[in-house]
Amino acid sequence: MSSSSDHPVDEKLPAGRLAALGLQHVLVMYAGAIAVPLIVGRALKLTPEQVALLISADLFCCGLVTVIQSLGFSKWFGIRLPVMMGVTFAAVGPMVAMANAQPGVDGARAIFGAIIGAGVLSMVLAPLVGRMLRFFPPVVTGTIIAVIGISLMRVGVGWAMGGPANFAQQVDVPKLVTMVDGVKAKAAEAAASAAASVAAGASAAAAPAMKLPGPVPMVPSATYGALDNLAIAAFVLVAILLISKYAKGFVSNISVLLGLVAGCVVAIAVGKMNFDKVAKAHWFDVVTPFAFGMPTFDLVMILTMTLVMIVVMIESTGMFLALSDITGKRLSQAELTAGLRTDGLGTLIGGVFNTFPYTSFSQNVGLVGVTGVRSRFVCVAAGVIMIVLGLLPKMAALVESVPQFVLGGAGLVMFGMVAATGVRILSKVDFANNRHNQMIVAVSIGFGLLPLVAPNWTQHMAKSLHPLLESGILLASLSAVLLNLLFNGSRGDTQSSVEASKSFGIH
Repeated sequence: MSSSSDHPVDEKLPAGRLAALGLQHVLVMYAGAIAVPLIVGRALKLTPEQVALLISADLFCCGLVTVIQSLGFSKWFGIRLPVMMGVTFAAVGPMVAMANAQPGVDGARAIFGAIIGAGVLSMVLAPLVGRMLRFFPPVVTGTIIAVIGISLMRVGVGWAMGGPANFAQQVDVPKLVTMVDGVKAKAAEAAASAAASVAAGASAAAAPAMKLPGPVPMVPSATYGALDNLAIAAFVLVAILLISKYAKGFVSNISVLLGLVAGCVVAIAVGKMNFDKVAKAHWFDVVTPFAFGMPTFDLVMILTMTLVMIVVMIESTGMFLALSDITGKRLSQAELTAGLRTDGLGTLIGGVFNTFPYTSFSQNVGLVGVTGVRSRFVCVAAGVIMIVLGLLPKMAALVESVPQFVLGGAGLVMFGMVAATGVRILSKVDFANNRHNQMIVAVSIGFGLLPLVAPNWTQHMAKSLHPLLESGILLASLSAVLLNLLFNGSRGDTQSSVEASKSFGIH
């Protein structure tokens, strides 16, 4: 059911126009594309150089997978529509949980191993995803997306504040030293008294255990929640809101990126951002596979990421069907499967090249509708631009140099919009005539918030289960799917599931 070669989707535009329109697509997705490597890299406690490597790898793979998806690679891969591929926010929660459990290079290798395994399984599962839509009605998808947004808000707030919540206080070293000295003095007195008793012929008493007379003294951190940093984060937020309200078309679509640029200008002006690391970075470098070493493979982590990828492919189904409507090109089942299989291939490529799971970016689907340009070769050109950006370490170093509090102002918007999308989907759910839907949402959101409000709730459970149980997104997904099966059965309205997946927009 593919269209003929003269369909607007297959139109080859002049090189200059292709480059300009391709750059437009890159700018629309850029802020979302760089967010995930920044979040995961910092959760892993990697060095700035290693985080910059993640950013370069991400941009490179964004471009490579976009070219495969838009241009097509054999009959097995590529939807051959104007699609931009980027790292999905849906995978952030599980990856951050994995990073917290095992930080550093070893943690990165474990994450990449899980991503590679999930990519392979996703390619196998791609033909089945269409049949799984009935398990993801709006009550399920809306709940999942709302929990994704709520979970990510912790990251955005942490950026604005200057770090996670445990950074709010630091040890009062002088007071702690005084306390320790006091304990030592008392211990020395007790030892001297015991020695005198022994000399007088008494039996030796056990030495008392050294113990602080109270909790470790803490003082507020000077950097956490600093008012000048919060002011810049607020400025970024206000700039994004004003651009969104008063700008039109393309400029409005890149409001987050423009807000970040404005925040960086202010940070530079007040001396809070410098380019030392940018100056040291190379102009050109090749993104190499397995830069952190050979990945390690854990079955639970692979299954965890595979569950995420099923949700991602459900989202992609909606994006592809939305693009089919916008471009007027009808999709066959084989073409839809080829597009979904490319999600899996892109995720496999991401794991090999030190980056993360990939899916279609909803902002760019909207841009196709706004501009009316339906040629898939525009996204091919955009993919090439992204590949080039990935080969420029100075660009990655520049992104890594952006202060956290600047990112915080943008993070509140990006992640808040994810939660708002979930609310929008849930607004279409029938709560009046089906009281069970309210129970599904209530319990699933409760499960999703467990790791947020009780981060150590798994401390007495098997370590191998922590990556699964410490992800509120996965807990909410499993709960919503299973409760929906319990209360509503598996005979869902497939069309309503398709419409819900079109509304995902979780980037």
